[in-house]
Amino acid sequence: MHIKTLFCLFFLIFSFSIAQTYEIQYINSYNGKTLTEQSPTLVWVSEKENFILTHKIKEQKNDYPFEITKVEKPSNIITSYAFLQSGEIVSTSDIESINTQTFQYTDETKKILGYRCKKAITIINSNTIEVWYTQDLKIKGGPSSIGQNLGLVLEIEKNKNSIISATTIKKVKHTTIDNIIKGSVNPIDPLSYKDLLWKSRFTILKIFDNETINFSEESKSDENIKRFANGTIILKKIKFPKITDSDQVFVDLKQKSNGDAYDRTGTVFFIPQDKSLSFFDGLEKGIKTLPYYENGNGKPYYGNISTENYTPPVEIMRFFTPFGIDKFNHIQIKGKDWQTLTPYRQEITELASSLSEKELWIGTFIANYDKGGHKVSLEITIHKSDPFNKPNKVIPLFNTLNIMEMAGQDYSTMFNNDKGLFMEFTLRKDLKDAQLRYITTGHGGWSNGDEFIPKINSIFLDHTRVFSFLPWRTDCGSYRLYNPASGNFADGLSSSDLSRSNWCPGTTTNPNFIPLGNLKAGTHTIQIKIPQGDSEGTSFSSWNISGVLVGSE
Repeated sequence: MHIKTLFCLFFLIFSFSIAQTYEIQYINSYNGKTLTEQSPTLVWVSEKENFILTHKIKEQKNDYPFEITKVEKPSNIITSYAFLQSGEIVSTSDIESINTQTFQYTDETKKILGYRCKKAITIINSNTIEVWYTQDLKIKGGPSSIGQNLGLVLEIEKNKNSIISATTIKKVKHTTIDNIIKGSVNPIDPLSYKDLLWKSRFTILKIFDNETINFSEESKSDENIKRFANGTIILKKIKFPKITDSDQVFVDLKQKSNGDAYDRTGTVFFIPQDKSLSFFDGLEKGIKTLPYYENGNGKPYYGNISTENYTPPVEIMRFFTPFGIDKFNHIQIKGKDWQTLTPYRQEITELASSLSEKELWIGTFIANYDKGGHKVSLEITIHKSDPFNKPNKVIPLFNTLNIMEMAGQDYSTMFNNDKGLFMEFTLRKDLKDAQLRYITTGHGGWSNGDEFIPKINSIFLDHTRVFSFLPWRTDCGSYRLYNPASGNFADGLSSSDLSRSNWCPGTTTNPNFIPLGNLKAGTHTIQIKIPQGDSEGTSFSSWNISGVLVGSE
């Protein structure tokens, strides 16, 4: 053969080998079980660049958001592309992670898909990662950034239980990456990229953003936010999307002092408007427009219990402000670096059926008499998850927290006799797996007040006691750094250290879920008894309780 012909043939073979692209498919397994619900990982590997995606992304059948990773060679620059929604793509680059990886090399070998593989070990965030790679194909790549410099990674095992392993390797003439990464891509910094990608995975309902809750005659409503009780209550109407059986729902509130130095009771709530009267009527027309409850002590308690024509506000989350966080951080104590805001986050999935596809007034109340008051931000987030059994019926029963305190609603002192709180409710249908979502906190802030004296709460259903417990918190000292203005005592304790009746300054109070079994349709009674302490002069005790019946029809 002529030497020129030989040279041309060699050049063509060499060029083809350089341009060769491999497509490797990987599956995930955990504890030996293949995760069939996960789309197989797909990797396109060439001498110039690698792309890591999934089979669904290749077929353009993937739900938003999703990611594609590109590894450039030989620089090892990783570019991540986040597809947040149709037409919205952001990217970020990393030049360090691959080049800084370290491995312990072993003599162990095994064959995967007919290729001889070696094992290397690395530790990432306390996870032991075993990487099986082959150098037979003279290319480098893998299903993640780990081991990209070793060879072609065909298997990664994490902590001896989670494995991603190659199932097929084939040569392809070209990829379809240009059909997927198309249109404008917005490059951003790594932290912003992670934040946008994370937030795109769930629905965020922003309700309040750095709003003031204070006590001032100057507090006025506007077109977005209504203010009542001299500014201690703020409300906004929110339209909720459909919440499915596989969704989880969380409430997230952040708070700091804007002038008030004290620990205060706070609540996030929504106002049902399913009957002729609602709590919103009380806000607009006065608390005495609402039905009242009497326990026999001669005092009417307005707006506390459900009746035929009225449903009380549903408490989403009970929280307590700490002593003067942020505004009073100038108070210096050696060894104390004060926090600047208080975060409160709580799951409220059990209330989802009462929120789904409804337009509701969402409110926040903080009891205070300070013109500066507090600053709050509030949002509710809805997260896609695996389907699970959850209640589809929410029936509000009672709420004794005097949300309209600064507009004349009295404290809940109805537990000063044996009747306590007693009410009837009617079920139109049988309720399966019924639970009482019960929130309770005791108040009366002097030495003999119920805030500092443990008191048993007893719940009676149809005149039979079904549950008793002692609501008490002993961990209040854990939140000292949220309480710069907390009073310090001669015994070396601070006020925020003291144990309390189911709350601490700077915390939420978790609901108790009290099982009631299967309830038949018809009329039932519920009663709450608490041995409330006696008044002393102008000092008195009270108990803020709220109860919602949840179950499935």
